[in-house]
Amino acid sequence: MTSKKKVLVCAGTGCTSSGAHKIIDLLNQEIIRQGLMERVETVPTGCQGFCEQGPTLVIEPDQTLYTLVNPEDVPEIVHKEFGEGEHVERLLYVDPLTGQPSEDYKTTQFFAKQHRIVLRNCGVIDPTKLEDYLANDGYTGLKHVLKNMTPEQVIEEVKQSGLRGRGGAGFPTGLKWSFCKASPGDKKYIICNADEGDPGAFMDRSVLEGDPHSVIEGMLIGAYAIGADEGYVYCRAEYPLAIKHLEIAIKQAEEAGFLGDNILDSGFNFHLRIQPGAGAFVCGEETALMASIEGKRGMPRVRPPFPAQSGLWGKPTNINNVETWSNIPYILRHGAQWYAQYGTEKSKGTKIFALTGKVKNTGLVEVPMGMTLREIIFDIGGGIRDGKKFKAVQIGGPSGGCLPESMLDLPVDYDTLTQAGAMVGSGGLVVMDETTCMVDIARFFLNFSQSESCGKCTPCREGNKRMWEILDRICRGEGKEEDLDTIEQLALTVKETSLCGLGQNAPNPILATLKYFRSEFEAHIRDKKCPAHVCKDLLSYSIDPDKCKKCSLCSKNCPAKCITGDKNTPYVINEESCIRCGTCMEKCKFGAVMQA
Repeated sequence: MTSKKKVLVCAGTGCTSSGAHKIIDLLNQEIIRQGLMERVETVPTGCQGFCEQGPTLVIEPDQTLYTLVNPEDVPEIVHKEFGEGEHVERLLYVDPLTGQPSEDYKTTQFFAKQHRIVLRNCGVIDPTKLEDYLANDGYTGLKHVLKNMTPEQVIEEVKQSGLRGRGGAGFPTGLKWSFCKASPGDKKYIICNADEGDPGAFMDRSVLEGDPHSVIEGMLIGAYAIGADEGYVYCRAEYPLAIKHLEIAIKQAEEAGFLGDNILDSGFNFHLRIQPGAGAFVCGEETALMASIEGKRGMPRVRPPFPAQSGLWGKPTNINNVETWSNIPYILRHGAQWYAQYGTEKSKGTKIFALTGKVKNTGLVEVPMGMTLREIIFDIGGGIRDGKKFKAVQIGGPSGGCLPESMLDLPVDYDTLTQAGAMVGSGGLVVMDETTCMVDIARFFLNFSQSESCGKCTPCREGNKRMWEILDRICRGEGKEEDLDTIEQLALTVKETSLCGLGQNAPNPILATLKYFRSEFEAHIRDKKCPAHVCKDLLSYSIDPDKCKKCSLCSKNCPAKCITGDKNTPYVINEESCIRCGTCMEKCKFGAVMQA
């Protein structure tokens, strides 16, 4: 009997928002209607990574990728794929680099240059079914550890792998575990930091939604190594699907004997709970996170003591983020040397990035450490949209720096990016084109950081606010020459004296943009011009009388009523009354309205 074909439908948050569950329902109905139940099954999966192309579906084993699927496409897909054995050509993904439709999704540039370890199961298995995880070697790492390894051997294996924390700091994971292991005490905790708050970042969310058991297995191995019997997943409440799938996975693991007391008859006990977070960005900092779990206001505390010595409720505690924990099962299944073959000398393994912004292929990508920014943006990402020119890439979230075109060939690893004034961070990667104002971008990210400051320490609370005020003044054309020296001095002071990572890294976007795009700041201050034509207060509009057709569309649509003229006279904009909304340029069909 021929094995069933599978229709893997992305049911992550992105595709769900564009109607994936309706597609799944219609597929099931159509498969029944066409009598194909014995030959085809539908599998709702986690994020397949191609977020902007959703809803997406992959047909296995053929590996056919369909993108931007609409409900009305379903009958044709089922009939042609499983009745006639043909593809629906118009729904195949067209690779922007080749211009050719791709029948095998793994050959597209977006997927071909990736190497998936953490995302291996995402988009492939049903995350709500333990049997799917087990069928892909799930919990074999845990079984191997409990049967064959001491806690000390586990920690040494993680050290040898070279794995560094994927939450942003990049601290060696095995070394961090050894500190907690060495701390005295008969009660220890481990925590999964799933408080993913960076704008444009969705790596942790997608892993929890698409492969929650990998996080649980990683935490179990870590708990065994450290000597913890209790753990928490601190996940922001804005991730309801992630929390739902994690709840299902925890219950399944408990019922199967992977969680609870005397796990797999080993004498090892471990209990896991979920703690929803209220969405404060500062709770991504580990001491603020622990305060939140304890029922206190999420605010960082002075270190030392470090969490490894005195953490949750004063007990030794180890905290890693979702991606770090998800790497652990694969390291213990295949060995440290297998993992260490990927990446660079000091940055081993792979890293997930949320590729967003002015790039053709947005979505989740997992690449070996050391791949260049150019490869990620132009090969995997397909290049810049709408024929625009690349201008900058913001890497590392709101705490990262903006790097210019001259930095595109930098390898993406912890140390290289730090030296360049950016950081790997948790993995946000925002691409910008020539229409982006770098002063405005610095203001945007600083506005986020100062809004999210907990206010506990003066440098962060006051310094970030003052820097934002200076940037806002520059964007409004009210900047002064001395502002650049003032804001740079402020940034360095805030960076050196803030209590936690939020304040210490908040000035990074300012320092990087000043370093690489200083001319744009100077244009705003000296010339009262925004080179990218973004800052509204620095724009001016005029009408070319030779191109004006006297159609009155600009005048009729002007909300400020500042455009005058008639059928015999070219229209004119009163600059004093103009609110610089750009409606006149948008409505003019003849290109007569000019922006300066």
